[in-house]
Amino acid sequence: MKIAIVGPSKRYLSGVSYYTIRLSNALSNYTTVKAILFRKMLPKRLFPGWKRVGKELTKLKFNGNVKVFEILDWNNPITWIKALKTIKDCDAIIIQWWTSSVAHMHLALELMNRLSSKIPVIIEFHEVVDPLEDSIMPIRIYSRLMGKMVRRLADRYVVHSTTDENLISQIYKIPKNKIRVIPHGIYDHYEKLDKNFARKKLNIKEDFVILFFGLIRPYKGVKYLIEAFENLPERIVENSRLLIVGEVWEDETSVEMAIRSKYSDSITVINKYVPDDEVSLYFSSADVVVLPYLRASQSGVAHIAMAFGLPIIATPVGGLKESLSKYEGTYFVEPKSAESLASAIIETYRMRKTYRPPKDLKWDSIAKKWIDLLTEIKKSR
Repeated sequence: MKIAIVGPSKRYLSGVSYYTIRLSNALSNYTTVKAILFRKMLPKRLFPGWKRVGKELTKLKFNGNVKVFEILDWNNPITWIKALKTIKDCDAIIIQWWTSSVAHMHLALELMNRLSSKIPVIIEFHEVVDPLEDSIMPIRIYSRLMGKMVRRLADRYVVHSTTDENLISQIYKIPKNKIRVIPHGIYDHYEKLDKNFARKKLNIKEDFVILFFGLIRPYKGVKYLIEAFENLPERIVENSRLLIVGEVWEDETSVEMAIRSKYSDSITVINKYVPDDEVSLYFSSADVVVLPYLRASQSGVAHIAMAFGLPIIATPVGGLKESLSKYEGTYFVEPKSAESLASAIIETYRMRKTYRPPKDLKWDSIAKKWIDLLTEIKKSR
């Protein structure tokens, strides 16, 4: 069996970039894998993190078994034809869907495939609806129109939770017998460092570290975390450091809250994209990771935290409830509730425990679920 995975290259480093690499590597232990990557996903200045496009920010690489083709350019149809020629001998094409900015390339590949090779196409949803795209009318119209056409030309669909299964079934009218739920694997490729060493490198002197990590966007609920921190007993605040780490996208309000907080001396905001060689520092220094999201499909941050064995305080929204329900270190709290967050932080402050990640989130387990689906599709042809 040969499969092609279409996704973003490391030039546009994101959770989906990581996922494309990890999935490709895991599947390459069982079948031949070709990774067809976006070389130029969209005009550089339109990418929110454009300043880091093309920089080597991760050591994560495709293994030697994966054949890598960084070939697709948003403005060059010749590269789309080359991509199709590269995958014409494959038994299935897996398209990573997380943004409509690349939908025209997905659609071109599907149309050319339909006219020639007729290889089964599987769309894997990382986002059912992107909140930024949905908030801007011209982009929303484009996204819905292009997304509809891309979905219609697919044969099967993969999501990471039953919540997303229900969403794409209801919103996009996709029959459930064409949808398969395959979990998101944990990100266990980061080195665990000595806690004292990590804290010294970050100049953290407090005994208890509360970590928020990832893009700082309104739906991530950072403002509720800051409110919760302000509601903690003074004896806990004096012994704690709230660490908010990630690029600020559309949520300057939370940054201002942190600056104006009565406990601002105990809050550190690091507004930047964190390269891989620094990720371990933050997670190794942390005692708890907080995900106060208002909505979510999945969270790559949660899958890093599980790999580090950290307690996770999270809202049971979207796919988070399902992905974290088997992890013993999960504390679920109400969305938009600073009081609920504060109670959970107090509990983790008292417990100070570490945990083991669920075995079914290991990448080998994820790969086997994919192989079952791919085998089923091949037999049905």
